[in-house]
Amino acid sequence: MAEVKINIQENGPGAFDLFDEDGKVGEMVFDIQGKDLTVYHTEVSPEKEGMGYAKLLLDAMVNYVRENNLKVIPLCPYVHLQFRRHEELYQDIWNKVKEE
Repeated sequence: MAEVKINIQENGPGAFDLFDEDGKVGEMVFDIQGKDLTVYHTEVSPEKEGMGYAKLLLDAMVNYVRENNLKVIPLCPYVHLQFRRHEELYQDIWNKVKEE
């Protein structure tokens, strides 16, 4: 069973780290400035691709953002694509102004 753990750093980017029985198998790198959470990168180990792990990271980030009243600046290509494809799911947390 995969589990996402948040790793917040005071100075520098944090990450949502994804672990399964093989150890750390993915991460979503982000930074928080004020009320904006900027997502820079999402990566899943090649041998774990296609298992829905990137979506687990996305869901964990979205839940965290909603719980903490933040907005997302999706600079990560994966997150940006998901926000564009499913805008109705993410319109409440998508900071389109800062993205431009």
